[in-house]
Amino acid sequence: MGRSVRAWQDDQLQVLLSEKDEHHVFEKLVDLARQLGFDHCAYGMRSPLPLSRQRIVMFNNYPAGWQARYAHQNYLAIDPTVQHALKSPLPILWSDEFFAGARDFWEEARGHGLRYGWAQPCRDVSGTLGMFTVARSNEVLSDGEMQEKNFRLAWLTQIAHLAMTRVLIKKLVPEANVRLSCQETTVIRWTAEGKTTAEISVIMGLSVRTVTFHIGNVVKKLNASNKTAAAVRAAVLGLL
Repeated sequence: MGRSVRAWQDDQLQVLLSEKDEHHVFEKLVDLARQLGFDHCAYGMRSPLPLSRQRIVMFNNYPAGWQARYAHQNYLAIDPTVQHALKSPLPILWSDEFFAGARDFWEEARGHGLRYGWAQPCRDVSGTLGMFTVARSNEVLSDGEMQEKNFRLAWLTQIAHLAMTRVLIKKLVPEANVRLSCQETTVIRWTAEGKTTAEISVIMGLSVRTVTFHIGNVVKKLNASNKTAAAVRAAVLGLL
């Protein structure tokens, strides 16, 4: 890695992490995408909780006509890039082959000037899923260009996700900011393994009353309805 790349990383890291509002973060991402030769960019994030209705937030500077069409047709439900992000952490390069299963969607996107693009999914320890996309209307993404820019794009994806989750997650999933004590973590881990309160008391050398107390604290902290739900939430958020 050359010195110029390290300097670029440091600069962009400071710029993105200094922002306290998701819209300002995205404005910076747009500028960075343009510096890398892309007219458009997008960032989408799916919250880890609640499991029954995970929220998706999206930011992009795509043409207004495509944004309206995408929302009206509920293309989020069939977008191949979104489906890919749910299953794989690998980057994707837009192509006829990639969109073969959604040709009408692909033709419409191209009709709005979104012809060449690259996207990278990202998932963090809290279970939050994100995806960063860059796109442009003209000039094919050559192998040479991608070899030159792959590292910066991949790194920018990670920092975009870090910056966005930093300002968004506390709004969407307050439980993601919860911190458990060592005993609370151990108790809820054994709960997740299917152990009863009595069994956990023997394993940990604590009274049943103390185990129950710790479980109650975890349930409250994670805004769960019972200890099973608390164990699931703790696992999803990477607290175990």
